[in-house]
Amino acid sequence: MTEDPHAETAVERRGPPLSGASAAVLLVHGRGARARGMLDFASEIDQEGVAYLAPQAARGTWYPQSFMAPIDANEPHLTSALDKLDTVRSTIEDAGIDAERTILLGFSQGACLATEFGARTARSYGGVVALSGGLIGPEGATFEYDGDLSGTRAFFGCGDQDPHIPVERVHDTTAAYEDLGATVDERIYEGMGHGVIEDEMDAVRDLVDDVVSDASD
Repeated sequence: MTEDPHAETAVERRGPPLSGASAAVLLVHGRGARARGMLDFASEIDQEGVAYLAPQAARGTWYPQSFMAPIDANEPHLTSALDKLDTVRSTIEDAGIDAERTILLGFSQGACLATEFGARTARSYGGVVALSGGLIGPEGATFEYDGDLSGTRAFFGCGDQDPHIPVERVHDTTAAYEDLGATVDERIYEGMGHGVIEDEMDAVRDLVDDVVSDASD
């Protein structure tokens, strides 16, 4: 088994070239999904001038076990996945788009990875969006990170009937992000399972609009 399974996987793109974009969204797909499918969010967000980059996980899965399994049980895949996101983030940064104009957005397993990456690389991101996900670690884990997320807008949406994501983990993620200085909009939807609803997409559009507006000031 390779120690870096995601290193050579593709990165799908939509929108203008990074050199001409006002902001960038790093899209992280869920378990068993495809990066290309995450580009549907680009059409849903429908914000002119935004570049979208969606890395592909090897064999469609970022890490093999539950996000609430012991960390070691998901290695080396988890470290490789985080490194993959950092490579894409560096590509965005090297093109002249700073963290304040970069949004991390993930769904399901991708939401867990996006929040974990955002916390581990804490800086003033334009935004961090987790749709049905939360920080990675076993039940009872203590989520303490270095860095500063001041200025970062975060949106965490999840259903209270989600069979994969305990509401308590969403609350823990919100608390950890607030401890790092982020401004968090957490929404728990009564009776909702594992998925994305229009209220969440409205929140995402508003967040992206704010980042683009700030970039043009």
